[in-house]
This record gives sequence, C-alpha cells and structure tokens, in this order.
Amino acid sequence: MLDHLVYAGPDLAEAVARVTALTGVTPVPGGRHVGFGTANHLADLGAGMYLEVVGPDPAQPAPEVPRPFGIDDLTEPALVAWAVRTTDIDATIARARARGFDPGDAVEMSRETADGELLRWRLTPPSAPGSLHPFLIDWGSTPHPTTRGLPSLPLLMVTGTHPDPASVTTATDALGLEFLVRRAGTASLTAALRTPEGRQVALS
Repeated sequence: MLDHLVYAGPDLAEAVARVTALTGVTPVPGGRHVGFGTANHLADLGAGMYLEVVGPDPAQPAPEVPRPFGIDDLTEPALVAWAVRTTDIDATIARARARGFDPGDAVEMSRETADGELLRWRLTPPSAPGSLHPFLIDWGSTPHPTTRGLPSLPLLMVTGTHPDPASVTTATDALGLEFLVRRAGTASLTAALRTPEGRQVALS
C-alpha cells in the first residue's frame, strides 16, 4: 500500500508555505535526517498514509553526499516521489526482482523527531528524478508517523505522467500495485487532495 508522498524543495520553509497556501493545512515538523542535510514536515493523508514535505535543514552543515530526492537540483518545490509500505522488505525486493523490477537493496535510515525521539526504518533507494518508480519502506517496530496526531489532508488519488508509461508499469506490476500513468512529454506526479473546506486541489 501507499505509505507516503514526497514533496521536496530547495527551501523547506517555502515548500511548507506552498502546501499551506494551496490547502489551508500546515504540515507540522517531523524531524531531521542527520548526515543527509535534510528535515521534514508532515501531514496525514488518511488510511495510514502521509505527506512528507522535505528540504535542506538550515541547522545542519551541507552533507558530503547529495541530498535525497534530487533536492540539490530543484529550483522550486515539486511532488517528486512515492513510497510503498511493506512489512517484509527483503521478501518484497526478492519478489519484485523475480518479476523483472529491481528496487535496489534496503538500507537502514533514521531521523530524530522534534521531541528528540529517534525513529528507525529500512528503505530502498528513492528512484532517480523522473523515473516515477516507487521506493519501498519497512517501519519494523517503529510507530508509523501517522500515529503522531498529524494535521489531516485527505488524499483522493495519485496519478502520474511519463514519456514512457510502460517503464513505470513494469515496476508497479512487479510490486502488485495499481497506478494510473499517462503518456506526456515530462514525468510528473499529481496528488488530488481534499481541503478542510471540502475543495479538491492538485499538488504536483
């Protein structure tokens, strides 16, 4: 199932402000990814899913490696990635490889929450910008971020566009996912969200 959507930008405060201006909902601080030079803010998308707004962390020095999700190359905020939750990431990777898609090896990750708690999880590498392949995440025994009283921003649908839709469906079929992707000149993700007033808005 979908775990979370990643909305990234070159300036974290600006990315949060854009979500707020569009939806009327302000994502709350999630925590810092120490060593990666990033921090995030979160909002609850419903049904155990969430929106991660991520960008450079002003409190950290520039990392020795590029920031994830192509953040260093972004000129404005964008919906750049999506994560699929699994409870056995190694088995899911093996199954996907047998079906013709290699999501990469799982690595350990962690972040410190705003109240100082350390969260740990495993994930496969986020796909290269423009591929639209989902990455996998396994929270193990760590409580899911949606258990932390996040502000509500219900997700209605996620769709994609890509110059070669078949390259995306190869991955999603191997993972047993249904994902609507249309042919277009550029790759993009769009999330249809419902605001507290009942309006439908598109975050892309």
